[in-house]
Amino acid sequence: MARISSGSAPRTITRDAIVDAAIRVIDRDGPRPSMDDIAREAAITKPRLYRQFADKADLYAEIADRMTRLAFAAAGTDMTLMLQPPRTALRRVFTAYAAGILEHPNVFRYLGQAPMLQQADGAVLQVDLGRDAARKLTTMATTVAEAVPIDTTGIDYLSRALIGVVVSVSDLWLSDTATPTPPQTAEFIDRTADLVWDLIDGFLRRQGIHADPDTPIFTTLAEVNTARSDGE
Repeated sequence: MARISSGSAPRTITRDAIVDAAIRVIDRDGPRPSMDDIAREAAITKPRLYRQFADKADLYAEIADRMTRLAFAAAGTDMTLMLQPPRTALRRVFTAYAAGILEHPNVFRYLGQAPMLQQADGAVLQVDLGRDAARKLTTMATTVAEAVPIDTTGIDYLSRALIGVVVSVSDLWLSDTATPTPPQTAEFIDRTADLVWDLIDGFLRRQGIHADPDTPIFTTLAEVNTARSDGE
């Protein structure tokens, strides 16, 4: 009978699988994971982890990208937000956002630290959670604004301000307790929606557009465009 070798080829490990393992470690142990703990959770050696991720900054950026995509999924990618009253739409978005954060509060805490990390080439990288999210929001907002259409000048500044507000107040919401209570979460949703609307309203007012938070933005902008066309 042929002898069966006890050895086997190492199993394939992907970047996504390592990110999954990192999130499990952070969920369980807190927002300061070690690469050793992440490698153990992924059932690989540390050298194999570093064959997938050049350094801790690389892994951090991938986790940030994963969580950013999950957060943006709450907002949707279509015109839904334009077709609902802003007050209603923003509360819906931040309710879904809060639910997602509460699934992984330690991961948000980890990302919110915006650490100074040493890269493999010796450079020091200041990781900014808001930067990539703001770029994504700018792209989405520009697409919507051009479809209406309204002037998009300064929309990148608006996007950065919106993300900054959300990140900052999310940190405040999570700062006092490991798991916020339902009343704390409800207050977070209400205050965040109000702050975000104030910034959007200010952007529109600088263009001479006075929007009602209880009227769909699309309706308001359609009326503005009709009035402008009639005045030409």
